[in-house]
Amino acid sequence: MALTPSTMLPLGTTAPDFTLLDTTSGTMKTLNELTSKVGTVVMFLCNHCPYVIHIQKALVMVAREYGEKGISFIAISANDPLQYPQDAPDKMSECASTLQYPFPYLFDETQAVAKAYEAACTPDIYLFDEALRCVYRGRFDDSTPGNQKPVTGQDLKDALDHLLNKTPISPHQYPSIGCNIKWKSTDAFHS
Repeated sequence: MALTPSTMLPLGTTAPDFTLLDTTSGTMKTLNELTSKVGTVVMFLCNHCPYVIHIQKALVMVAREYGEKGISFIAISANDPLQYPQDAPDKMSECASTLQYPFPYLFDETQAVAKAYEAACTPDIYLFDEALRCVYRGRFDDSTPGNQKPVTGQDLKDALDHLLNKTPISPHQYPSIGCNIKWKSTDAFHS
């Protein structure tokens, strides 16, 4: 595990489009069919990362709470399943079912979507407004495995509340920290 911070996609960036396999339904899903007219959270997750596991239950609660307010949540795993079989699509589907993910869990087989979003770690979280412009990117909250701080999702929730209330979201945002995305070995640049 290489501890990696998120790269912090520039604010205002338009969400890169995609069509990916939804491991929970077995169907292909596009960004456009999964977005909301209010706001959309795109998260790069995986099954095995202790940083993701640390926030999973709270993340599901936040997604349920804000989903009822019109926010769409999308989870994507881009890890190479040859290196990490526990992140293969069938295991993703099992994880989503066990944790009752209230959002699709998509598999980025080519890793092109992760690269387009400049995702670097899991979890890596992005919030896009109704026009799919990035208004927040960074951490879920300041809790990490071992630091004894409660998992609240406060950083993301603050951004979501500002978006819902149509008030400015502070540009002072903290990068997420987690395991590096497991890039395919054929891409020596990202290995």
